[in-house]
Amino acid sequence: MGILLWIIFGALAGWIASVIMKTNSSQDTMTDIILGVVGAVVGGFLMGSLGQSGITGFNVSSLIVAVIGSTIVIYLGRAMRHR
Repeated sequence: MGILLWIIFGALAGWIASVIMKTNSSQDTMTDIILGVVGAVVGGFLMGSLGQSGITGFNVSSLIVAVIGSTIVIYLGRAMRHR
């Protein structure tokens, strides 16, 4: 059951980040899930290196960290694609 919740959490975070970055129309659900999970890892790493708690479970603060991380991943992907 845990992995299913992480997939749902990643999909939600990836979808919110894609709406923020205005890439929602060009992404499918699988891309949202992957971006959300990768974004959670990136956001957790960044928050940890700043001395803050990163992903602590299925709560609002963890979702915010995952969305921030996913937004960074989308931004970096755009930057690499336009080079």
